[in-house]
Amino acid sequence: MLTVKEIQDYAQIRTKARAYLCYLIGRNIADHTQEPMSLERLTTKIDNLKHALPTSEVIYAIDSNGIQITDNISNNPKLVGFGKGDDRSNRAYYYRTLKEHRCVLTDPYPSLLTNELVVTAAFPIYDGDDNLLMIICVDIALKDILKIVHPTSIDSTFGTISKYIYALFSVALFMIAGLLFAKGIVYVWHFSMNFVDMEINKVFKATILLTLSLAIVDLVKAIFEEEVLGKDRHKHEHDESHQTMVRFLGSIIIALSIEALMLVFKFALTDPNKLMFAVYLLGGIGVLIATLSIYLKVNQRDD
Repeated sequence: MLTVKEIQDYAQIRTKARAYLCYLIGRNIADHTQEPMSLERLTTKIDNLKHALPTSEVIYAIDSNGIQITDNISNNPKLVGFGKGDDRSNRAYYYRTLKEHRCVLTDPYPSLLTNELVVTAAFPIYDGDDNLLMIICVDIALKDILKIVHPTSIDSTFGTISKYIYALFSVALFMIAGLLFAKGIVYVWHFSMNFVDMEINKVFKATILLTLSLAIVDLVKAIFEEEVLGKDRHKHEHDESHQTMVRFLGSIIIALSIEALMLVFKFALTDPNKLMFAVYLLGGIGVLIATLSIYLKVNQRDD
């Protein structure tokens, strides 16, 4: 599930990721001299790029035929010292670079070295006559490019602490919802055992308890998904957040409506002078319904 979400996130920031990586490669690799770049000089430049991109998996160069002309260069000792001479002409980044005649960034694919999802930035280098000399390739893990190009508070120390705090609040609220649900079930069980002596007042209380329990569960779901799991970063997840909020507000409106109805019956039987309080509550419910309608209308227009 996390991998699917990472791919969705990557689709949102791919343009920025390509611009960033291509700029960084060009700044560290581009040679403004007229002399041909020697293999030693190329290796030095790739090593500089490695320091500029410390989270990269491997960096290497291939010639115009797709043959790797340098060993893998990486901050990971397990990934260096091999790869030279490998034929990479069948890789997507090679023929896409030839076709588009510019720096490209691939779709995520499983790395043969680490078996994790990676993307490859391929930066072509041409001579003065527009002949392809080589292509600089940078493999970087999908999760790392997301952190570089689209950092969020979730990746920070404070964000990590906040996740634990929100998780604790979610657990506490879920326990409260469980208690309300249990109390409501007790009322229902009592009614089933004593149907003849059933009190309407307690029926309303049971309904309110169960409805509030459902509303709190919806609230916990929204908090846990958005603050703990880190959702709602992009539009498709934002739509889910709207639906959760609508369900939560709808549950609150239902609970208040039941409470208002209960007050109407209660005051009508015991103290008719207090019926206006029930009317005020109904007015507040009407405002909530109108506000929710406006909220839905505005968000529908934005979509």
